[in-house]
Amino acid sequence: MTCDAHLGPIAHGGYCVARVDGRVVFVRGGLPGEDVSIEITDDSHASHWFAQVVSIRHPSPYRVVPPCPVAQLCGGCDFQHVELGQQRELKGAVLAEQLNRIAGIDWHGTVQPIPGSEDGLGWRTRMQYRSLDGVPALRGHRSHNLVAVPDDGCPLAHPAGRAAATVAAPHTQDLLLVTVSAASTDDPQVSVINDGELVLGATPVTESVGDRRWKVDASGFWQVHPHAAQTLGSVVLEELAPRPGETALDLYCGVGLFAGLLADAGARVTGIEISRRAVRLARRNVPGARFIAGRMERSLGRLPRRTNVVVLDPPRRGAGRKVVEAVAATSPRAIAHVACDPAALARDLKLFAEQGYRPRTIQAFDLFPMTHHVEAVAILEREV
Repeated sequence: MTCDAHLGPIAHGGYCVARVDGRVVFVRGGLPGEDVSIEITDDSHASHWFAQVVSIRHPSPYRVVPPCPVAQLCGGCDFQHVELGQQRELKGAVLAEQLNRIAGIDWHGTVQPIPGSEDGLGWRTRMQYRSLDGVPALRGHRSHNLVAVPDDGCPLAHPAGRAAATVAAPHTQDLLLVTVSAASTDDPQVSVINDGELVLGATPVTESVGDRRWKVDASGFWQVHPHAAQTLGSVVLEELAPRPGETALDLYCGVGLFAGLLADAGARVTGIEISRRAVRLARRNVPGARFIAGRMERSLGRLPRRTNVVVLDPPRRGAGRKVVEAVAATSPRAIAHVACDPAALARDLKLFAEQGYRPRTIQAFDLFPMTHHVEAVAILEREV
């Protein structure tokens, strides 16, 4: 089914909101204010549909030609058709709307660019491919269909990993992971895991923030933008200002990124992470800290009774009530909540407000250019 539509404001997920015969339709590939023709791609929901722009009658002045020929087919990019500065404006609008609607917070900040991706391309150091007729492929948008990457590789992928994916794809039947370690920007190291087996490079790999190094499993979690860990680490450390001898928590700690920075500042750190492999590496990366391997909700009873500062870096769904209440019960003077999902952040901030903690600052960063994703760091303090 195709029809004409006028596109309204941007919504969470990178969609523009339109109405067709009184029904809400979330439209991909458009910009607010455009008059377009759309194709309904999902009408299975009673309350709303999904659609894709198929032609534009009145384009936005912020519309550009996507640098990738499969941008509107692949599920990895939402905003390649949008001028880069305007992408950040749209992300900021979504963050502000979610904070206001869910948590009652009026946020008037901006989404800040970070170094290393001035054109929005070549930043993704961790890529997960499938093989399609021997060619690296990515999932289609809201689909299990595969979309082959262009001949010269995915434009978002770090250049050092594109050739490796092309070489390995003909030999994989399942999953292909390509990791580029950016600890040395002059000579980035590439690791390839083909159907679960390391076939190129090393694991663990080495990542860095400043002069500090961390070992990370090649298939494990690390921020995918080469400058993301440095950006987030600097903000968290500056805003929390940990003091020597203070007690600190690093929850959902991974391999100990924030734990290492807090420990270097003299804090006594406890970290919790569900991945036992990540915890083994965290103990190696930050030998002076204490790390607990287990599900967060089941590990809360092992938190110290009192703490001074907390870093909370939960998965996309957020921390949730049990974790928020347990953190607040330790009476920290400051909490850094690092979030990759505006709605989840807003839900958690609403829960923290019930415990008497409100944001002193909320900063947002464009760690994922060309996508709808945005990273935010909220610094919370107890109301007096």
